[in-house]
Amino acid sequence: MSAISPPQSLPSFSSKSPSKTLTPTPNSTRSCNRIHCELKKSSAAPQKWTIDCVSSTDPIHIILKPPNSALLPSPMDSSLKNSKRVCLFYCSEMRDLAERIASESDAIELRSITWRTFADGFPNLFISNAQGVRGQHVAFLASFSSPGVIFEQLSIVYALPRLFVSSFTLILPFFPTGTSERMEDEGDVATAFTLARILSNIPISMGGPASLVIFDIHALQERFYFGDNVLPCFESGIPLLLNRLQSLPDSDNITIAFPDDGAWKRFHKQLQHFPMVVCAKVREGDQRIVRIKEGDPKGRHVVIVDDLVQSGGTLIECQKVLAKHGATKISAYVTHGIFPNKSWQRFNHDKGGNPENGMAYFWITDSCPETVKQVKNKPPFEVISLSAAIASALHI
Repeated sequence: MSAISPPQSLPSFSSKSPSKTLTPTPNSTRSCNRIHCELKKSSAAPQKWTIDCVSSTDPIHIILKPPNSALLPSPMDSSLKNSKRVCLFYCSEMRDLAERIASESDAIELRSITWRTFADGFPNLFISNAQGVRGQHVAFLASFSSPGVIFEQLSIVYALPRLFVSSFTLILPFFPTGTSERMEDEGDVATAFTLARILSNIPISMGGPASLVIFDIHALQERFYFGDNVLPCFESGIPLLLNRLQSLPDSDNITIAFPDDGAWKRFHKQLQHFPMVVCAKVREGDQRIVRIKEGDPKGRHVVIVDDLVQSGGTLIECQKVLAKHGATKISAYVTHGIFPNKSWQRFNHDKGGNPENGMAYFWITDSCPETVKQVKNKPPFEVISLSAAIASALHI
């Protein structure tokens, strides 16, 4: 035979590779066009290969055929293929939170968007490597912190599912119009319902309707504002609060207080193993004041719990009445610290013995990124990140 030319895609067997030898088996048979051989590796059991010799022409060509088992994927390859990997896009405000989410799981990969504007002020947006997300699970981390940024982010939200992605998830930690759901007079516009209708019309991806992740939506009835073209996933920051309370030195002396019946309805089942105080606003003459409706705060570290805070007036009134009734320490938790016009400055730090005028802790999450920047390293404020909870939601 004048030449041997195995295909380049197959392993090469030569005398220079001591770990591999190709030898005829004792029972090998030679026919005009087929030889049965064994492939022996120094670190593995012999494998039977079939060699077809095409000798009708000169030189002879040898075609190596591996055993069927060699073509099967390994268990590790199968697990990697089946694991859910997520391409996470994000708006500029949410960059820090997006990086924390990605650090929670190796299966979450950050992807970038170029946020620009034309001369007239309208968005000029670009999704980097758009073809690279085809067939991938895709998510977008949004922050509708002001009406001015909603349009540009909705443009991205409507574009991503149309890139032939396997599935699409919108993460909107804070649903901003949640407090605007009431229609008390003819002509009132329930903007919470309007935004829910807009989000309900996100285009369907290859995998079906878009998923929507929201934390502690303000009014329970808003769960039913969304249409059938979107799958809302309602999460809560209360489990994160519970973890933080367990780490306190006086964790066995905690009482939970709710500033009104609405907060009690939302959260009491998640906090039912704590003693509770329920406050309520009552009218006295021309004033509305906060009173304790039920429960006793005396001698306790009382934590006021609500879903959000704006001006903080109700929390301060609740703080005063709790201190008046004997609370030795007062803290607060809200999932969404909105604090328009820097109203967070109304809350002082109680370093001990002054619960009427200061708080030991004021916990918020990073659902409102601009507030997080303002209160960073300013006691009594402490930020509890939603990153782990969001990463878990993305793998559902």
